[in-house]
Amino acid sequence: MGRFEFKSLKKINVRLFHQLPQAQKKLTLSSYITLLRILLSPLVVVMMMRGAWGMACALFIIASLTDTLDGTLARLRNEKTFLGACLDPLADKILILSSFFTLAFFQSPLFAIPQWFVYVVLLKELLQISGAFAIYLYKGYLEVEPTLLGKVTTVAQMGFISWLFACYFFRWVPIKTYYGMLGLLICLITVTFAQYAWIGLRSMWTQD
Repeated sequence: MGRFEFKSLKKINVRLFHQLPQAQKKLTLSSYITLLRILLSPLVVVMMMRGAWGMACALFIIASLTDTLDGTLARLRNEKTFLGACLDPLADKILILSSFFTLAFFQSPLFAIPQWFVYVVLLKELLQISGAFAIYLYKGYLEVEPTLLGKVTTVAQMGFISWLFACYFFRWVPIKTYYGMLGLLICLITVTFAQYAWIGLRSMWTQD
């Protein structure tokens, strides 16, 4: 949903989530669109397992577009909330990880995602979550603020998955392009993780 600014509530203690103003916890139109992305994720997986790659591609593209739509609506309607800022990255992770997992661990035509790549993506997400939790324990609050590089990496992963679905549907076998895009994703994921790690360490070093 883009950058989330708390203004007077910029630093929120997660334990006090229930004490947040109702406006920060309510489900807005943009939040419902984010939830739609979560609901579409298992449908994409079902279509993949059935070999319905055209439908899987269509559903995945629709789900990916909601990532832009929810953020745009949140800004235009002034509906940026703490709940929405938490749901948005969660929806992205569910959509991307479930798709990568299915591509790696279930039979796919032409070429499949290597299992080690899924482990790399999963490890990166787990380390980021663990780091965020460590910051919360150390400082007593947690700021939700995605970076531009993080957004680019998410878009690149969604684009790669959509491209794979199209390859399966049209029976394309562009092996060189496949390995080139896979290598690019690994670089983006590594650099993004390094950036978040640096931001996290700097946050812990900074005394407010």
